[in-house]
Amino acid sequence: MIIISEQEFNQIFSKQLKAQLKLHEMTQSDLAKHLGVSTQSVTNWCKGAKTPRMDKVDAMCKLFNCKRSDLMEEKGPNIDTVPIESGYIIPVLGRVAAGYGKEAVEEVIGQIEISPAMAAKGDYFGLLIKGDSMIPTLYDGDTVIVERTDDAESGDLVIALVNGSDATCKRLQKYAEGIALIPQNPVYEPMRFTESEIDTTPVKILGKVIEMRRKF
Repeated sequence: MIIISEQEFNQIFSKQLKAQLKLHEMTQSDLAKHLGVSTQSVTNWCKGAKTPRMDKVDAMCKLFNCKRSDLMEEKGPNIDTVPIESGYIIPVLGRVAAGYGKEAVEEVIGQIEISPAMAAKGDYFGLLIKGDSMIPTLYDGDTVIVERTDDAESGDLVIALVNGSDATCKRLQKYAEGIALIPQNPVYEPMRFTESEIDTTPVKILGKVIEMRRKF
């Protein structure tokens, strides 16, 4: 397993962003105008002081005609996307919250490795678990590997956005009249929603947990 620090990730992103700017003969000011952000924000990204939200990363990928991995993975001289020696790198998110429009705001805090076999089956991200609602299955500080999907089966461990708050990890239970998001820790009450409440609250499934990684 590979988990890098936020500082290390910032430096990787800085290096790859500067390489893309050089490749496309763009200045930091040019990029800022394309993204609708301040030049200072781009300067901070290039210095490795901060990293952008995932919606800005995706906008850069579209602008540079590249993949997320071209900006978020350490690479050699060839800028093309390649798997690392033992697997593929995906982003680890510190939080996922509701953003403007339909897209969620994702805060990238690092990277983690998954196998090539897993990477070939879908789109994945890592998520840092916060809190104790899923004890003893998951503990504060654990990292889960999540497959992006807007649906899941009853019994699956899912990541869901509820009423625009930060994403929560719970066990999904489906009923004829709606769903419940169930914590493992008995101290917490299940969150139940009727079919109409799923739309009005709203409740949105972002993905299902495939694997858990724990630091010992």
